[in-house]
Amino acid sequence: MSETKIIASDTNKVTPETKAARPTWKDAGKVHAGEQPFTYPLKREFVEPDWRRLPGYRNVTREEWETALWQRRHTVKNLKELKQVFGGLMPDTLMASMERDIKERATMSILVPPHMLNTMEEKDLWNDPVRRYMLPAFDDRHPEWPSHPKASRDSLHESDMWAVEGLTHRYPTKVLAELLSTCSQYCGHCTRMDLVGNDVPLVVKLKFQIPQKDRYQQMLDYLRVTPSVRDVVVSGGDIANTPIATLEEFCSKLMDIPNIKDIRLATKGLIAIPQHFLQADVQAGLDRLAKKARERGVDIAVHTHVNSARQVTPLVAKAVQSLLDMGYRDVRNQGVLLRGINDTQKELLDLCFMLLDHGKIMPYYFYQCDMIPNAEHWRLAVHEAQQLQHDIMGYLPGFATPRMVCDVPFVGKRWVNQVKEYDRHLGISYWTKNYRTGIEADDAEALTRRYEYYDPVYTLPQQGQEWWRNKPVPPNLSK
Repeated sequence: MSETKIIASDTNKVTPETKAARPTWKDAGKVHAGEQPFTYPLKREFVEPDWRRLPGYRNVTREEWETALWQRRHTVKNLKELKQVFGGLMPDTLMASMERDIKERATMSILVPPHMLNTMEEKDLWNDPVRRYMLPAFDDRHPEWPSHPKASRDSLHESDMWAVEGLTHRYPTKVLAELLSTCSQYCGHCTRMDLVGNDVPLVVKLKFQIPQKDRYQQMLDYLRVTPSVRDVVVSGGDIANTPIATLEEFCSKLMDIPNIKDIRLATKGLIAIPQHFLQADVQAGLDRLAKKARERGVDIAVHTHVNSARQVTPLVAKAVQSLLDMGYRDVRNQGVLLRGINDTQKELLDLCFMLLDHGKIMPYYFYQCDMIPNAEHWRLAVHEAQQLQHDIMGYLPGFATPRMVCDVPFVGKRWVNQVKEYDRHLGISYWTKNYRTGIEADDAEALTRRYEYYDPVYTLPQQGQEWWRNKPVPPNLSK
């Protein structure tokens, strides 16, 4: 067998000059260490904030703090209780602004667990990102455009697509099962503000009409006769407010339906009150679900909602790790793009790396804030979301790079770069869809129609803003 010789061409020839120009191990860490828009590793500490720094929690023991029952009993439900927590750290101007907001703008009542309050920067509550979306103030809202003229209570028209009460069948193979209408915390930007939570001065909430047991049975019956559905998001409200025995029974019955292959448990409570998920009975119930899922060949995962890096704490990570150890496929984050909270490259990447490195939570989606009333100051224009998608690319692993999505009314999730047409002057983007919902079964134009979405008016040029000033005002929100 003849010897094969490999001869380098002249163009690839190594010369003393080219060899000297190559980086060596001594240059490690320096080759790309020039001015970067974002710097890794993070400087943010991964520690549980000391709750005893807050006047209202000065004498709370660790045992109390890490108990779910204590957290629920001490969840703040009004401004008086909030003042007791922060004491003199709460500016009078902020308190007055929040009080006015409750009377004139708020679509959600106050409900914030101690664990969540503890993630706020008590020395600058006006500007704290968690406070800004959990405890909105009147002065946070846009003075001229608190609501978009096209805003609506059920901005995604989920109830229009109920197959049975509380079961939204919007996508061909996926459904959303709303088990209940309460959460362990109420976020100011809640997309289900028409149904979830308590009445507030501005909004009388809708209510489920069918008794809970019958509603659940109707959901299961529908799924048994609808083999095209393979994926169920079990939500609410928040599954953290569903008794574990009830949640386990419902999800176990889902697994008995042959066509159900994916179950996603949706909960903000994992971040708001991780203590709930560390309770012995909750752990046992969730573990049984994970075991049955493996036996039945069903993927089960948990979806949560984190909007600020400050919210990723060791207690959250402990709860997440327990779920992963049980065999849950993933814990994924579905955040919301919110102005003043996470609308910069640094804020988003800080959050994503905290989730990935410390929380073991997969960055998954960041949604445009939905077009509910009085949410304009939070919402970003489509082009701003597109820019953020650009700005975070290349820093995170591809599998952990979240997608910026716009939940277009009557369409569903679309990556922000999928926009079909975009009138930046009027702030109107046009989208198309590739499937029909139940309400479009007989609509011949459903797959060719352009569906509209609207940027915040204050982000438009002056001529565009003037055009919207002549549009009708929104309807009465209390009905």
